Amino acid sequence: SIAGFATSFALVIAGLQTVGASDAQASSGLLILCVTVGITSIVFALLYRIPISIAWSTPGAALLVAAGQSHANFAAAVGAFIVCGALIVLCGLWPALGRLMTSIPKPIASAMLAGILFPICLAPVTAMIDFPLLALPIILVWLIMLRLAPRWAVPAAMLVAAIVIAVSAGGDWVHTAQLAPQLSFVLPVFDPVVIVSLGLPLFIVTMAGQNVPGFVVMSTFGYATPPRPVLVGTGVASVGGALFGGHAINLAAITAAIMASPEADPDKSRRWIATLSAGFLYLLLGLGAGVATALVAASPPILIIAVAGLAVVGALITSITGALEDPPYRITAIATFLVTASGFTLIGIGSAFWGLLVGAVFMLWLGWGRHDEEGAAGDGGY
Repeated sequence: SIAGFATSFALVIAGLQTVGASDAQASSGLLILCVTVGITSIVFALLYRIPISIAWSTPGAALLVAAGQSHANFAAAVGAFIVCGALIVLCGLWPALGRLMTSIPKPIASAMLAGILFPICLAPVTAMIDFPLLALPIILVWLIMLRLAPRWAVPAAMLVAAIVIAVSAGGDWVHTAQLAPQLSFVLPVFDPVVIVSLGLPLFIVTMAGQNVPGFVVMSTFGYATPPRPVLVGTGVASVGGALFGGHAINLAAITAAIMASPEADPDKSRRWIATLSAGFLYLLLGLGAGVATALVAASPPILIIAVAGLAVVGALITSITGALEDPPYRITAIATFLVTASGFTLIGIGSAFWGLLVGAVFMLWLGWGRHDEEGAAGDGGY
């Protein structure tokens, strides 16, 4: 839990601020995410006695960063968050929608996620150019820990980043910041353009990037995770959390691989205690939301996104691998990736939506279902 929080909280804050949140609203968003993750983790652990790990949507936070200033109206973003949560609830209540989500070809979903992550992963390079004295210690520590203790590479880099920011900003940030976190209610605005551009892609990356892999991970460790309660529960919590600035929570994938494994407890029947403990820990970590937001606010924005970029390098590798693993789909995947990574906006709708649309068009034009035919498009594929 500590590692998960440390590796992605900066991404969450940066994402919320990118779509228009003030420092107070971003702090509230991080706090409510910790609260909803904590409560749902505790409830599921006690109800089902299996290690159901809940987390905030890290791909979703990356999507917010990638959205740029084209959606800098936080009330409209909150409306999109609510729509995303409602769609997750519908997936739990209406199995046909869940099946539709799983029918999105993996290369397209992975390519869209890779396109979202790619600009963020470029941020460490930009930070090295713009702020070399600040960025170099962070990247060096990340590289060293990547060799010695890979799991702790990003938390260590985040710790160094916090020290670097605190030292470079002086003591002023402590006096001007609101260190005690407070929930800040946001009255949502339901803007159709923002819902299509932000809400639908947020729903897709949360389902395809977290929920679906999360169920697969749990099944590989022999746990039958009940889909309806998990999807409805996390969806309802996401809707409620959105009113205070949280973007989305979901069944965890990477954390689940730890919590459901013998690493958590050799006794399979007792591994739920790990997720129960993680739930309480997230509630405690929420108390640090004000300090975390103050640190982020005191930093050059590119430096925070650079740390977030280091955190999602692994996810980028996984996404690119998934996008390109099926040769016949490669041209379709690359087209999806390029459009999504471009960051362009058309009629107010961001590139993630257009990337999916282009992927679907390529799939239809080049032959839906022909990916099983040997040599359909040669080595280049489609």
